[in-house]
Amino acid sequence: MARKKKYVPTKFMAKTSHYDKSLADFAVAFIEQLCHTKGTWAGKKFELLPWQEQIIRDVFGVVKENGYRQFNTAYIEIPKKQGKSELAAAVALFLLCGDGEQRAEIYGCAADRGQASIVFEVAADMVRMCPALNKRCKIMSSTKRIVYIPTNSFYQVLSSEAYSKHGFNIHGVVFDELHTQPNRKLFDVMTKGSGDARMQPLYFLITTAGTDTNSICYEVHSKAKDILEGRKHDDTFYPVIYGADVNDDWTDPKVWKKANPSLGITVGVDKVEVACESAKQNPGEENSFRQLRLNQWVKQAVRWMPMEKWDACAFPVNPDELEGRVCYGGLDLSSTTDLTSFVLVFPPGSDDEPYYVLPYYWVPEETLDLRVKRDHVPYDIWERQGFIKTTEGNVVHYGFIEQFIGQLGEKYNIKEIAFDRWGAVQMVQNLEGMGFTVVPMGQGFVSMSPPTKELMKLTLEKKIAHGGHPVLRWNMDNICIRTDPAGNIKADKAKSTEKIDGAIALIMALDRALRCGQGAESESIYDERGIIFI
Repeated sequence: MARKKKYVPTKFMAKTSHYDKSLADFAVAFIEQLCHTKGTWAGKKFELLPWQEQIIRDVFGVVKENGYRQFNTAYIEIPKKQGKSELAAAVALFLLCGDGEQRAEIYGCAADRGQASIVFEVAADMVRMCPALNKRCKIMSSTKRIVYIPTNSFYQVLSSEAYSKHGFNIHGVVFDELHTQPNRKLFDVMTKGSGDARMQPLYFLITTAGTDTNSICYEVHSKAKDILEGRKHDDTFYPVIYGADVNDDWTDPKVWKKANPSLGITVGVDKVEVACESAKQNPGEENSFRQLRLNQWVKQAVRWMPMEKWDACAFPVNPDELEGRVCYGGLDLSSTTDLTSFVLVFPPGSDDEPYYVLPYYWVPEETLDLRVKRDHVPYDIWERQGFIKTTEGNVVHYGFIEQFIGQLGEKYNIKEIAFDRWGAVQMVQNLEGMGFTVVPMGQGFVSMSPPTKELMKLTLEKKIAHGGHPVLRWNMDNICIRTDPAGNIKADKAKSTEKIDGAIALIMALDRALRCGQGAESESIYDERGIIFI
């Protein structure tokens, strides 16, 4: 076991707060009377590791002038196999049995009941292995509840399915793997006002980094980072993040140690080394290694677009200066209740000019607020900024979009519009009736691979200008790529973490622009130099 280091109170202590050593000592002593429950440590006393003891002393020892805890939220983000479940279970039991709160309600929360039960089972085993607690607690395994009889308090498992159950009087919440929450509903129910009747409720959030940067976990992660780096201040929020920086060498053992405070104790260096070597051999495992072993936020299992390269193409695009220019459209209708996208691509007018991109998006007006709350995506902000348009009702109004495209056709020389051949037939017929040339485009590897690869090439060469459109950027950042045995690629809506509609529309429009160039008689770039391989 690692040698204990001298305790130094957290730098986040408020000016009016102080460190009460007796309270901190009591919390540490309580936890260290518990036993580990798994593996080679099973049955041994829970001797807190230095990083764990720092958290316990800070959270339970730093108090305000009135004697109650300063921190009511603790956010602990750390890689896997560092002893998260054991620490979370110990904190839950202390809140239940050691905090002196009458009729305390402690909840263990996770994305589903199975995940939430992990910490509960550890806590239940800790109770069974501690004679003093075992005779004072009643474990109800079938309902996932532990009752502490002397104060009539309980610890209860909840999952995201229970978000609608209001009426909680919370003294403590332990959120395990916050990054797996499908939405923010359970988090909001458990943390927004549910502990107002208690003097010192504690929301203990413990998680590994995730992949969804539009999630509630990333929102809390961002707040923690802002506080750690001095951009924000919140006396009630206690942030701890162990992880590798974005520019760190993920293959360097020194970086492993930096990100894993329990390395060599709860997880062997050899295990991390094996996982690293496997990730080196299989690039598809790199992001998984970086997320789970180094606690880095990554987008998905296989990334495609390097966003720093995409951002470098945010050259200004002036719609008025493009008036009268030849362009090609890509239309992704998605579903009537979802995000609909139309993108115009303007081929270069000279050798030193890029491909200009103009994206347009629509969502149903009546579902805008619902989308913001459900998806945790700032559709409302984008709508106010003019990057998304709304149509009346609770479904996308295709007639409105047809009229809008018609207006664009009066301003720009739209040669062709590519659309998914399985899309809305009626809208295509209407656009044809308005005089547009509408071209069906398959969504398989054969059709989508050439323009998808070309999009990457143009991005790397800074030969595309998108003006930094935030919705299109979000779409590009969400793309997950599938590859067939022949090396063809295409964007995969099923595997991508979020919406990619605008990216699909861009790829389809780019395909027509590449094939046709400035006019119908121009040679295809594919004919000129063949299909590229990336």
